[in-house]
Amino acid sequence: MFTKYQKFLIVVLALLQFTVVLDFMVLSPLGAVLLKELKINAQEFGWVVSSYAFSAGLSGILSAGYADKYDRKKYLLFFYVGFLLGTLMCAMADSYTSLLIARIVTGIFGGVISSISFAIGTDSFKIENRGRVIAFIQMAFSASQVLGIPIGLKLAELYNWHAVFYLIVILGFLLGIVIFVFMKPVDAHLQLSEPKNAFRHLKDTLINPNYLKGFLATVLLSTGGYMMMPFASAFSTNNLGVALKDLPYLFGATGIVTILTGPIVGKQSDKIGRFKIFLGGSLLSMLVIVFYTRLGHTPLPIVMVFNGLMFIGISARIIASSSLISMVPKPQDRGAFMSINSSIQQLSGGIAAAIAGLIVVKTNSGKLLHYEQLGMVVICTMTIATIMIYRLEKHLLKQ
Repeated sequence: MFTKYQKFLIVVLALLQFTVVLDFMVLSPLGAVLLKELKINAQEFGWVVSSYAFSAGLSGILSAGYADKYDRKKYLLFFYVGFLLGTLMCAMADSYTSLLIARIVTGIFGGVISSISFAIGTDSFKIENRGRVIAFIQMAFSASQVLGIPIGLKLAELYNWHAVFYLIVILGFLLGIVIFVFMKPVDAHLQLSEPKNAFRHLKDTLINPNYLKGFLATVLLSTGGYMMMPFASAFSTNNLGVALKDLPYLFGATGIVTILTGPIVGKQSDKIGRFKIFLGGSLLSMLVIVFYTRLGHTPLPIVMVFNGLMFIGISARIIASSSLISMVPKPQDRGAFMSINSSIQQLSGGIAAAIAGLIVVKTNSGKLLHYEQLGMVVICTMTIATIMIYRLEKHLLKQ
């Protein structure tokens, strides 16, 4: 059973993830609007998405050496303030260039927040319960679809796309106050080892053979995960025939399904094994992708079913792999490891989004071509990632 404070901490970390994930994910459903209003093509939109990932990746690596030198609460608040300022810049952007710059600034700060959150969560909960904790934190991904994305799209419809980012800033400001007032210091890791020079701490973490296995697994996981997401709304509206006004219902239904299944997946991950859950999620995702990427105009309920099944698989992969990778670092290296791991995730995802922009072609009618080829690339990366996760679990069990 969790204590009252642990329950509070889970809620805070989940809400924190909600604002950060929403800031990233909202670009996908807004894609159809941004392509039109900013007069940009698929490749330029791919760079808007990937610019966040690249700046987040670089920031994570540069800050990794300092991640275990401070109270994690103070470290979190510093980067969260920067993230909210970057999001405010997104809200005020009025051109492709200004939006691109704003996404870079947001990524510099936002990309580090997830790694700090997971470090706090890992420090605060035992390994036997970590799958459940990560499942609840990852519910932010689903909640951003159920609540954030539909509300964001509705605001874009009623006002404009800028309103979505203003909403995130307001929510984030209120959450920041709660964290500042009520979260306890997270500094137990400071007592576990002698202080190191930041560069040396970064170097030691990067070259640790055990940690390298976790980093490699993250590269493969991120490559597949980021490829299809940026063009999801454009594919839904232009290829599947989903009306723009129906996108909130599509994303909302998908989010509800993953919110309901996430805790079950987390509990089973702790109970029957992380790789088994990961394998099941991978097989389900790959099967759905084979058919989904080849669909033409499709009734909304059927699209909802495909999306729901695909995201159940993706959610299972995220929960199981995150729980497993959290076992890799020692407590005194956890902040640096998570920061580097997050950077690798962002950089790999940025490269993947850019590659996806080169594969997918937007026709004059708005229809996306070569989406099925993109799906096959994703399936290949998922297959290799499954092998890596299997080997990583075997290695950790031997320790």
